Amino acid sequence: MPITDIHENGFEPAEFLVQNVELLPKGRVLDVAMGSGRNAIYLAKLGFDVEGVDMSPKAVDIALDLAQKAGVIIKAQVSDLEDGYPIEKDAYEVIMCFNYLQRSLIPQIKDGLRKGGMVVYETFIVDQAHFGKPKNPEYLLKHNELLNMFRDFWCLRYREGVFKGPKAIASIISQKV
Repeated sequence: MPITDIHENGFEPAEFLVQNVELLPKGRVLDVAMGSGRNAIYLAKLGFDVEGVDMSPKAVDIALDLAQKAGVIIKAQVSDLEDGYPIEKDAYEVIMCFNYLQRSLIPQIKDGLRKGGMVVYETFIVDQAHFGKPKNPEYLLKHNELLNMFRDFWCLRYREGVFKGPKAIASIISQKV
């Protein structure tokens, strides 16, 4: 499959993750709302021990199949994050989340990281409503909201605005101190 097809089908890892992967400590990773596993598989190829969770059985099946085809192992489970999915405390070097916003998970994400662990988070901001889905404000960050969510962490990378697509997103990599 040509790279353009992979990208168009959403199987290419997130650009923000690829650009900043050298910052991440090796070890155990949790991919929250992993979808088809594009980011989980990318990190597994680089030697990370990756686990993922998603509410869609189809997405988890696709992720496991793609991981096998890529020659890597990821752990993945089906679970509804809004139904009280428990993130293990002090268990992960990295917790990442892309294109998903559940504000009530933020304290668990913080608690799930070991000291020195990093969060990689990227999702849509309010301006996205001008370009397409999501439009519901419940699923859109306010300006600077992501930065403020991790104010107690050491921010290594942050960006927010309208990017090629167009899509309006905020992205952060922050370390638990």
